[in-house]
Amino acid sequence: MISVLITAFKEPNTVGKAIVSFLPQISKKDEILVACPDRETKQVVGKYAKKYKQVKYVKDLGKGKPAALNILFKKAKGDILILSDGDVFVEKNAVNEILKPFSNPKTGAVSGRPISLNSRNEMLGYWSHLLTDTAHKIRLGRSEKSELIVCSGYLYAIREGIIKKCPENALSEDAVISHLIWAKGYKTAYAPLAKVYVKYPTTFSDWLKQKKRSAGGYVQIKDYVKNTPIMRSFGKESLGVFDVLGYPKRFKERMWTVLLIKARLWLWWLIFLDLKIKKKPFKDTWLRIESTK
Repeated sequence: MISVLITAFKEPNTVGKAIVSFLPQISKKDEILVACPDRETKQVVGKYAKKYKQVKYVKDLGKGKPAALNILFKKAKGDILILSDGDVFVEKNAVNEILKPFSNPKTGAVSGRPISLNSRNEMLGYWSHLLTDTAHKIRLGRSEKSELIVCSGYLYAIREGIIKKCPENALSEDAVISHLIWAKGYKTAYAPLAKVYVKYPTTFSDWLKQKKRSAGGYVQIKDYVKNTPIMRSFGKESLGVFDVLGYPKRFKERMWTVLLIKARLWLWWLIFLDLKIKKKPFKDTWLRIESTK
């Protein structure tokens, strides 16, 4: 049995598409559990739950995505849990593709591949394509070497029972869960054909909020997992600068790439300031990204 777990917050305009993209790919024995704290999204989920028996609303207390996942983990009945968000949608064969690596009993988690919906002709859209394509290249390389792969929170699957609870103050719960599964002796895999379509930030302030949350989560990993390789850090990003310089195809893209490198340097400084110096709590760091909705 498969359990699709969708977390959402104030996403009534997109959660329906997220649900519909999964429905044709699962059987009547499977389930889609959607957790959301707000009334508007709940009403949309309720309409689908009335029409499709696989769809079920799960009450979310509004304490953040990790807390919502912990509620879903307790409710899920599946042997494989597929995790996704209420503001994205998956490719028509994504479920089948993400399940394939689980034929190996040692596989504990499998990541899908995020695809940017943003225009490459705008700077922030170009940044989203550069970063998602770079992440794709890194995951392919690490997959070939059987190294730790950090799953994408937009679409990934885990074997039931390995992770019973995610730390509720985790900024990047996908990174934490990936490292915890690896630390328990399981393999992490990559399914590049399990595509998930994502709208990325269209304003620089939202870009900073999102990246502070995702990159900042890596700073926390050592608090939860000991003696495990960290896939992402300021030092590793610095070493990868020359790789991204080969990505642009036009002059303006080269300029945008240089600006991205500068923006990432500024980002890591803000992360260090917020998490290490100011020691900001989870609620002040996990901010909603309006321009991705």
